[in-house]
Amino acid sequence: MSKRSFEDLCYHLSSGSSVDLSALLPEGIQQEVGHFNVFNLTDIVQEAREKRTMSCASRAYYKISFLTGNSLAEYPDGTVEITRPTLIFTTPKSPYYWSPIGRQTGQFCVFTAEFFHPAMSGVTLDELPIFKSPEHPVYALSDSDISRVQGIFDNMEAEISSNYAYKYDLLRAYTLELIHIGQKLQSTVMLHPNHSASARTTSLFLELLERQFPLESPQQKVALRTAKQYADHLAVHINHLNKILKDTTGLTTTELIAGRILQEARALLRLTDWSIAEIADSLGFSDFSHFAKFFKNETSLSPGAFRSQTKSLNYT
Repeated sequence: MSKRSFEDLCYHLSSGSSVDLSALLPEGIQQEVGHFNVFNLTDIVQEAREKRTMSCASRAYYKISFLTGNSLAEYPDGTVEITRPTLIFTTPKSPYYWSPIGRQTGQFCVFTAEFFHPAMSGVTLDELPIFKSPEHPVYALSDSDISRVQGIFDNMEAEISSNYAYKYDLLRAYTLELIHIGQKLQSTVMLHPNHSASARTTSLFLELLERQFPLESPQQKVALRTAKQYADHLAVHINHLNKILKDTTGLTTTELIAGRILQEARALLRLTDWSIAEIADSLGFSDFSHFAKFFKNETSLSPGAFRSQTKSLNYT
């Protein structure tokens, strides 16, 4: 197979009879806002007839491709070799050629910017990191991602043929899921262009800390309790994490953890009927006395005194 642009593929698919992509669109889609369609590459390779290549007049389409055969993605400044299942994101502005090598399998979807009108989707395509990337948006997939992406495309193929009245809303959701998978595979610098590495680490730490709460039952336990556990989870050295947090927040890792533990302890003492021993256990203290000592050091009150004071205030 020779290299071909997406426009050339359009020409083959439409048997050379159309100057735009409307011939590829399902019947009735004109009533929708924008255009969307999904294709199976195996079917295209089997059905496309070899013709003189000819560009379509319009390149108004965004495209997400899931390629599982060997091929080359060729850009003006270089070529990316594809040797395992890969996601590729292209836009109407992307100068991109695809050179298949041997048997090809996979799926792809195409859509216009109008299909993702902010009023309908809540996003602006050209503002998404995946479509602003200075990198070539070609991402090899892990085994778990392969299964997930394959499932999304299979769902798209099934849904576009359905009679469900809101199927295009669902197709937008599937497409957004593919976009988010791609954005997770982008470099961290691209996803957070306006933030320093220290600010990103601080943000990830605070998000991880907040995810430990709220505690909804005495059987629920705080999963991460120590500074080292957080550092290990974030794949950084504990000294490095401490320095970053001290520089960005003025507090150490341990102080930030203790502050959030105290906040939760107050809420549980005030709002639940759990025993103090149950609260201590859920918050990760080895026993009641350690929790009582911690709470009194932080508030000058014992847990029991704090609970009694809170209840008396509620009755006044």
